[in-house]
Amino acid sequence: MDIKKTLQVQIQGTVEDDAARLQSCANDASIFEIKPEFVVTPKDMRDLRAIVNFVRYQKSSGNNLSLTPRAAGTGMSGESLSESIVLDMAHFNHIKEVGNNFAITEPNVYYRDFEAEVAKKGLLLPSYTASKKICTVGGMVANNSAGEKTLSYGPTARYVERLKVVLRDGNEYTLEALSHAKLEEKKKLQDLEGDLYRRMYTILEENYDLIQKSRPHVNKNAAGYALWDVWDRTTFDLTKLFTGSQGTLGIITEINFHLIKPKPYSELLVIFLKDLTPLGDVVNRVLPHKPESFEAYDDHTLALAQQFLPEITESFGDKITSKIVLLAEFTGDSEEEVLAKAAEAKKEVGVFEGAVTTTITRDRSDAERYWTIRRESFSLLRTHGGHERTAPIIEDIIVRPEYLPSFLPRLYEILDSYGFSYTIAGHIGDGNLHIMPRLDFREEGTPTVALELVTRVLDLVFEFKGSMSAEHNDGIIRTPFLERMYGRDIIALFEEAKKIFDPDNIFNPGKKVFGKDITFIKEYIDKVY
Repeated sequence: MDIKKTLQVQIQGTVEDDAARLQSCANDASIFEIKPEFVVTPKDMRDLRAIVNFVRYQKSSGNNLSLTPRAAGTGMSGESLSESIVLDMAHFNHIKEVGNNFAITEPNVYYRDFEAEVAKKGLLLPSYTASKKICTVGGMVANNSAGEKTLSYGPTARYVERLKVVLRDGNEYTLEALSHAKLEEKKKLQDLEGDLYRRMYTILEENYDLIQKSRPHVNKNAAGYALWDVWDRTTFDLTKLFTGSQGTLGIITEINFHLIKPKPYSELLVIFLKDLTPLGDVVNRVLPHKPESFEAYDDHTLALAQQFLPEITESFGDKITSKIVLLAEFTGDSEEEVLAKAAEAKKEVGVFEGAVTTTITRDRSDAERYWTIRRESFSLLRTHGGHERTAPIIEDIIVRPEYLPSFLPRLYEILDSYGFSYTIAGHIGDGNLHIMPRLDFREEGTPTVALELVTRVLDLVFEFKGSMSAEHNDGIIRTPFLERMYGRDIIALFEEAKKIFDPDNIFNPGKKVFGKDITFIKEYIDKVY
């Protein structure tokens, strides 16, 4: 059978297999390169239904096809890469409605456009990422993304009120929070929807204590399926399962976001550390003062900014030699309030005199200079890395901030034992560190060393009861480590949830559950060069 021709006659969109198009979807922001067999772009809902039904039928007939949704391709875990069909959601790019505290949108709307539109009503989706200029809102939901304001406002899952999704039968369903009474009504339905609710309720209720005990005790987590958030014995909410599921359960077609009104005033306290030794203690001195955001970037990022963004760093003076820079933003309802908060925090870290220098920014434009470096940190590293590749392999770890003084020295010991350079940035107030080793994958043995590093660092994270992914999710790179993090009993429940929604494994296979082993991952890395 000619798959391309057979599918093309069923849809108005495109089915492409030319080399240039396939290569355009073979990479994302991860270290992997995987070329798909086809790139299929549905034009509308009718197309999407037809594509899902076609793939399901082909799978039952012995053709091993699958669907991997792709939006902007900015993910760092390899979640949008596939050897089968990449589903380009480009046409699902409309904002449908903006209300007084909500917005309804299709998934392929770029966050930058979404932000501009909701800002007209003074609203904000506060879980935006550092990549907010180039990512889509659908990708944010698929990964349960988070960012600089998550310390105060939480991750994307907190703002998803309703989803429309296409499931394995090709039909579109609405997911939202249900009361116990509404749940019972759903369970009585004699169709796919009823079956899903009955079976999901059964595994969540029968394993309730185990599931709740397995919830990672960190401020944010994107690893695994968030089973612990679906059913609290009062409310049953499958949006919590789909948010962060990376397209492994179905295809998101519409999102209803709850939005906030941001505080009108802000003040930025910038903290410059001469070395990393007091970092954990400094963080824990600042946190009681309730910064809305608390970010970090290191000396290597600062050096790149000095070279490529000199207009931003020209006024830093001798602070440009700092080992790490912390940004603590305080917000409130008046200028006096935020200045007082920043001043109190500044006074608190004064106990580190000699090791720490602080400044409170003069105005918004002054603050924006520091924020630009933080938000552009990964882009700077990736663009100006030379032969050394910025490798997002341990770039999303998180431990509770109170553990940082004990955790960080052991982390540095592991990193420094390899002799390569690395950078540190991230959401330090959450204990979420974006660590980027700089590796040359042209050298034989580098993939093996890289995966050894992943194993050692993640084992340390798990020792401190942290998560291997705060916001970038599992994808290819972290799925093999999920059992190390959660144990076999929880993994079995993840696998059961996947089977309930996708028994034929047609939606983004190999991510979250039933992934490839580390050896296979190494083969993907080897293809990069």
